[in-house]
Amino acid sequence: MQISRLDRPTATDLAALENLLRDSVEHGASVGFILPVESPQIRAYWQGVANEVRDGSCVLLALIDEGMLAGSVQVSLCMKPNGMHRAELQKMLVHSLYRRRGFGRALMAAAESAAKSAGRSLMVLDTESHRAGQRLYTSVGYRVVGEIPNYALGTNGGFSPTTFMYKEI
Repeated sequence: MQISRLDRPTATDLAALENLLRDSVEHGASVGFILPVESPQIRAYWQGVANEVRDGSCVLLALIDEGMLAGSVQVSLCMKPNGMHRAELQKMLVHSLYRRRGFGRALMAAAESAAKSAGRSLMVLDTESHRAGQRLYTSVGYRVVGEIPNYALGTNGGFSPTTFMYKEI
């Protein structure tokens, strides 16, 4: 397992990220997309992330295992003058074939390290309540701020609650 920072995502990187996001949504991840997820929509999303990486407001990390993209995470760096101390964890994805191997925990550690390197001392995130993601975040020290019911439409329809969390790093 190797985690790398993608400072200039290539077309190959973006295609692999597209497949990772599709797999995650198809396996129930609440990451902003609903089924059926369309390729142009996913492609446009990753192009936007690549633009944010280039402008320095986002750190994109990729976890490679045995030559395959097994996971990724984004650290969105707040660029507002009053928020230069914080970052937001976004789209923490682990491919369904690689789950329950500690890859999520490794991505979290790498994301926090990237945020610290960028001068951030506070990480925030939101996650679908009462799911594996929330359990992972709690296990690595994130604290619950609160929960909003019916916050997001689930991948298969129906509304789901979202929990907001933070950690001082």
